Amino acid sequence: MKYTTMRLSALAASVMLASGALHADDHDARAIAERLVDEHFQDSTLSRKEQIEELMWFAEAAEPFRGMEINTVAEGLTTHIYERDVLAEAFSELTGIELTHNIIGEGDVVSNMQTQMQTGRNIYDGYVNDTDAIGTHIRYGDTVNLSKAMENEWADYTLPTLDLDDFIGLQYGTAPDGSVYQLPTQQFANLYWFRYDWFQREDFQKQFREIYGYDLGVPTNWTAYEDIAEFFTEHVGEIDGTKVYGHMDYGRRDPSLGWRFHDSWLSMAGMGSPGVPFGNPVDDWGIRVNEQSQPVGASVSRGGATNSPASVFAVTKMVDWLEKYAPPEASGMTFGEAGPVPAQGNIAQQMFWYTAFTADMTAPDLPVTDAEGNPKWRMAPSPTGPYWEEGMKVGYQDVGAWTFFESTPEDRRTAAWLFAQFTVSKTVSLEKLMEGLTPIRESDVFSEQMTEMAPKLGGLVEFYRSPNESKWTPSSTNVPDYPRMAPLWWQNLAPAVSGDMSPKEALDNLAGELDSIMSRLARADVFDSYSPVLNEERDPQYWLEQPGAPKQELDNEMPEGKTVPYDELMEAWMAAGERE
Repeated sequence: MKYTTMRLSALAASVMLASGALHADDHDARAIAERLVDEHFQDSTLSRKEQIEELMWFAEAAEPFRGMEINTVAEGLTTHIYERDVLAEAFSELTGIELTHNIIGEGDVVSNMQTQMQTGRNIYDGYVNDTDAIGTHIRYGDTVNLSKAMENEWADYTLPTLDLDDFIGLQYGTAPDGSVYQLPTQQFANLYWFRYDWFQREDFQKQFREIYGYDLGVPTNWTAYEDIAEFFTEHVGEIDGTKVYGHMDYGRRDPSLGWRFHDSWLSMAGMGSPGVPFGNPVDDWGIRVNEQSQPVGASVSRGGATNSPASVFAVTKMVDWLEKYAPPEASGMTFGEAGPVPAQGNIAQQMFWYTAFTADMTAPDLPVTDAEGNPKWRMAPSPTGPYWEEGMKVGYQDVGAWTFFESTPEDRRTAAWLFAQFTVSKTVSLEKLMEGLTPIRESDVFSEQMTEMAPKLGGLVEFYRSPNESKWTPSSTNVPDYPRMAPLWWQNLAPAVSGDMSPKEALDNLAGELDSIMSRLARADVFDSYSPVLNEERDPQYWLEQPGAPKQELDNEMPEGKTVPYDELMEAWMAAGERE
């Protein structure tokens, strides 16, 4: 819903009337609001007058909490650093609440969150926590149900112009019953990245067609991705005296290796069920749920798909491509170490590339930007594997979202809730998007400012303007305890990446451990709702013969490669994304 100047002005007037008169410092607050807009928040989908009235609401709503010291926390993304350095300071000045937005490692955020949930001891008054943990939050009964709070204790402290319908990732922090538990503050997707300038070269196009029998372009299936990886690594080999590679990845035994797999890699191959956002009844972790949204198993023997043929194919390809087509040092890298490598100029493509690196790819002095500062690269939809079918999710989207716990004293979490809303308000959200390139609002994505920036961002704006963007989603509500279960991925699959174990053996171990931990949690009776009820084990062939996931092994897992010209792809996406 869109709010007009009249509505905002009426809101400000009603607040003042309800208090009987202007507070003595209201004129000061308005002066602060005007200065903040002029100094920091000039880019907004609201008019200057609307921005000032929205900021005045925060100043009025914060009256009961003036002088309080509040601590919130987030991981070290550019977006959250902007929240710390600009938004927290602006909020404190406007409201009189002394707010510190702490930036720590992602693992430390999760660890502190777990400690608060398990002990009831308040550590932070508000957390930016990935919506991958939504399954955890809806089950333990410790997380504030935002939908209920906004109707009850936070009714007077919920921004009238919050406009939940404008959020592009709200569904990812939403329970099966429709209750919102997490409010998005940033998000980024996992897409295909490639050197557009190399793909456009006529000599490479001619050579590729002669070898593979079809055109060099954006791959739409994994066969084409492999062909292109082989082409640049083995047939091109060197460009302008520099050794080039057709693929980039990372393989070090490290927690980030888990992200590499459970961030929808198996689903990209087609392991799960149709259904967006998560796949139903089998999600992108391979966990099956019953009609009551209760997990019933991850192993094929229980109806899950974590160790299914499609999963084995996905892990096998990851290992093969890393060994054959990526730089030799990639196998010893972590996520953070591998991320900047494509910007160095010797990588042709990367299927599993996060848009969070967009800003790092746009510096004018990089080998991947031209003399005018335009990117030589582009991002596009990731190719799908042979088991993928229409209606399934296509890839992963990371959504960092505001999360609050019942163990936080009510006045402290209410004050933190005001800051959370401030960081996503329309007054500031477009400036934050332009700083961190992690959009959360549809109105910002379609703004004139983003239209102007689009040519410099290599397809980011086009991606978020397409309705197809909704097919990239985080981990699902099927995962009952994300902090406990996520480490199982890297611990069990690292031996497959290193060659010490076959992908099938590693996935069998992973599926068994996922089932084991779900069974233990169910026996411990720790969940308020949606507790696992595991199916009895039976011959895996029974489940493989049923319709849908888990799916039987295909006779041909590498059909003919298919590609599409990038410019045609983007024209189709932009046409699909046009709004009246």
